[in-house]
Amino acid sequence: MLIANAPCSWGINYPTGNRHSWQNYLDEVAAAGYRGTELGPFGFLPKDPALLRDELARRDLTLIGATHVHTFADTASGPLLLATLRELAPLLVALGAQHLVIMDESNWYPEGQEGVLDQAGWAGLTQMVRDAQALVEGEFGLKLSFHPHIGTAVEREGQIDRLLRETEIDLCLDTGHHAFWDQDPLAYMAKVFPRIAYMHLKNVDGAVRQRVLEGELSVAASYGAGVMCPLPDGVVDIQAVMRLLKERGFVGPIVVEQDVAADASETPLQLAARNLAYMNAIAP
Repeated sequence: MLIANAPCSWGINYPTGNRHSWQNYLDEVAAAGYRGTELGPFGFLPKDPALLRDELARRDLTLIGATHVHTFADTASGPLLLATLRELAPLLVALGAQHLVIMDESNWYPEGQEGVLDQAGWAGLTQMVRDAQALVEGEFGLKLSFHPHIGTAVEREGQIDRLLRETEIDLCLDTGHHAFWDQDPLAYMAKVFPRIAYMHLKNVDGAVRQRVLEGELSVAASYGAGVMCPLPDGVVDIQAVMRLLKERGFVGPIVVEQDVAADASETPLQLAARNLAYMNAIAP
């Protein structure tokens, strides 16, 4: 089973202005022992398919897919989403990747109003999802899935259920984001398993989460406080997650992600290597 990682584990959330160059990221994700990577923010890794193919091959890496963040709460942004996907999808196809993930942009929502959409806003979101799926799957032959994410319009189980009812999109289920609001990712995976196409593995620090649940810490501040902790250290039973995936015959991508706390004592490379060592140790 191929376990991949992603540029966000190195704090790379935008195409430019990052502390790590794309060459350094590829060097380090390979050095950590991973054989697969996500594309990261579109434009961070080279858009030239020949160059990217050579750089990946030189490090024995496979491009497994991409996660694209879009402001789904902006109902007028549908044409921009489709234009970006028309540019992004061919690069994935050229590199042999089979998956594309979309997710809502949390920075759009004011603090304290995360994920608040009225009926018109929700209708706009679901229409964009349908249009994106028709394009990505119908024209490019890729599998499209949607990533529920804290601080967005699709983060709690009721919202995820509604998205699944009102569209045909499948999920990229993120264990950390699902557990953030004290939801049980394992139980939810069992409930909706046929609609899960892609997995992100994260874990949650229970003590930091409790501060959020009690209103002591904001969602935004919880990241710096280390709410998304290394895989061995959190409340999510990652070994049980992997066991369920094996038992159900899951064949989609599995991507380890690691948000780095503000006072982290380990580098992204060290964290990535530790997470992979844990995954290898619990392999079912």
